[in-house]
Amino acid sequence: MAYELGCGELRSAGALALAGLVWLTAGQAAAQPQQLPEIPVTVSRFGTGGITGASNTVITREDLLRAPQNSLADILSREAGIQTSSFYGGVNGVGTTIDMRGFGVTGSNNTLILINGRRVNDWDLPNFDLSTIGRDSIERIEISRGNSGAVLYGDGAIGGVINIITRTAAPGDRPPSGRIEAGFGALQSKEVNASADASSGPFSIAASGTGLESQGWRRNNALHQKSGVIDMRYTVDNAAAFVNLAGDNQSVRLPGERIISPTLGIDELNTDPKGTSKPLDYARKQGFAGAAGVTRMLAPGVEVVVDGGIRNKAQQGAFFAPFAEAYVDTTLTVKSITPRVIVTQPLFGLPSKGIGGIDVYRTDYQSDRPLFYGLPPIHSYTAGLTTTAAYWQQTVGILPTTDVSVGGRIQRNETFARDVYNPNAPQNFANPQGLPLDTSETQRAYHLGFEHRVNSTVALFGRMAQAFRVPNIDERVGMAPVFTVTNFALRTQRSRDMEGGVRLQQGPFNAQVSVYDMWLVDELHLNPVTGANVNLDPTRRYGTEAIATWLVAPDLRVKANWAYTRSVFSEGQFAGNDVPVVSRYTASAGLAWNIWQRYLMLDLNMRHVGRRFLDGNENNTGASVFYMIPAHTLWDLGVRGEIEKLFWSFTVQNLFDVKYYDYALDTSFPPFFFQYNFYPQPGRLWMARVGTTFGP
Repeated sequence: MAYELGCGELRSAGALALAGLVWLTAGQAAAQPQQLPEIPVTVSRFGTGGITGASNTVITREDLLRAPQNSLADILSREAGIQTSSFYGGVNGVGTTIDMRGFGVTGSNNTLILINGRRVNDWDLPNFDLSTIGRDSIERIEISRGNSGAVLYGDGAIGGVINIITRTAAPGDRPPSGRIEAGFGALQSKEVNASADASSGPFSIAASGTGLESQGWRRNNALHQKSGVIDMRYTVDNAAAFVNLAGDNQSVRLPGERIISPTLGIDELNTDPKGTSKPLDYARKQGFAGAAGVTRMLAPGVEVVVDGGIRNKAQQGAFFAPFAEAYVDTTLTVKSITPRVIVTQPLFGLPSKGIGGIDVYRTDYQSDRPLFYGLPPIHSYTAGLTTTAAYWQQTVGILPTTDVSVGGRIQRNETFARDVYNPNAPQNFANPQGLPLDTSETQRAYHLGFEHRVNSTVALFGRMAQAFRVPNIDERVGMAPVFTVTNFALRTQRSRDMEGGVRLQQGPFNAQVSVYDMWLVDELHLNPVTGANVNLDPTRRYGTEAIATWLVAPDLRVKANWAYTRSVFSEGQFAGNDVPVVSRYTASAGLAWNIWQRYLMLDLNMRHVGRRFLDGNENNTGASVFYMIPAHTLWDLGVRGEIEKLFWSFTVQNLFDVKYYDYALDTSFPPFFFQYNFYPQPGRLWMARVGTTFGP
């Protein structure tokens, strides 16, 4: 079957089929003992898991281990309002961008990723790669949508915040326990996952590691990856100390684009979708992260946390780039200290929780860019970013049925950048030396939210917030077109949004519906035709999201969500047009069914993504089929079982072998030249796994 380039949406056949399967199986499921826990949409009143007034979702460890998807990025794509784009053949989600609420190719820079509440977004375009986190190391994932996370966590939380909570071991006297799993599958894929934990008195330790190899779906697409994390804790009454260490090593081959050029009579997408235009391109990364801290209860309800961390990411890449440097050797180091206080004492006799603190982050960047590996660099970029912030967020139960949350952050950003140009280095058409940059600014974020429980079934929520995003270094380096002097100068992106909705909970049924509107100024954007990063005219995002979970029977759970996302230019030459690579309609539906207790379990999921404009087509012009990335619907299936300490699973992703792509670039120069670059994604993939647990 050829790749469909039409503009039509795929309709509701998939959803109807899933609904029919639920109907047929519900009667059989009712006879089985309860195995599946209910997953609530709401979060605890003053606990973790969300921000008051925001649209929040929690992905549990059970969800992660049962998911038929192989990558964390694909698991996140099942959640309302999250879209993804992949460039490297989709192997384990390497290089996949996560986009919350419609930012397209800049989605990963507008979605803030946290690990245990610490920001891990990097000051470069590759940003943080979710594929380096082993699924077995995760306890849960907390998602908060919209601008409100900027108060607690800082810049970059425009579309929302994804907080990944890793596993820890509880103190006490417990012998070692853990699990070991091995798998093999399509594309000559092999993986190993292992985790263990133990404790003795106040000491506890938890560790996990994963390794993955795959030849990839396309030629020149092989992946070799290892990652691991270890968490050590010392816990006594009213105090604790911890050290967390993580590392990863990744090597991935980059197959490049598949071209359709009506002008040149080329159609690589359909004649050779698995081929490569970049047989020598590759990217390598070595990462290390360490964090340590202490907590102490100064008084009942008053906890002080003093912690800090360091992260280092070294990257090397070779790229076919006829008008630029073809090799990149970059090191990025982030040091941070983030003391804070958590107060859960009553405020004027009312239940209350306050969180406040100081965040200091220092990022150092060094990037050498020669023509080829081993040659002297043409450009050597040195840059740094220091952010210093103070924040406070207070949540108060003003009535037994009503909570109000108010918070604010003030942040000082200081940036410097230098470019050393070597005219004697071998080169071809390199840009001149860039102008030095020394700049500082102060930005502010705020959050105001409420939740009112009308009764035991219905709750209303709403919020308004302001956030910002500091330009990353790659955007500053790449702000000038070819043959133009770079001056690194880009303005900070600012955003304001409002959201309101309703949550429903009736027995085993939970649902949430919300509507939001977001206005942005100086949005950061890459013009893929000129190769320059720019600040856009004002833009806007608005839409609605619906989420529902229903425990149909004790061992059959159904989840579904739907999102309408509009991402438009509100002023300037593109006013009224859609921002490229953003789908207006996305949906997901799935069931988890324990067919025979824990001996045989089935998970089925459908993911639908509507059509999108190609990157570079801000004009939204033309009726040609090439101006749209078509809609696609993917089905993923997993069966698994447990027998005492043994467990096994078999998963199939893209069950019906749909030919699709979720990113494409328009490089045309109409009316003289037309060309479109596509990045096709894998067809049907299967993976078989078997493992065992040990310990009590």
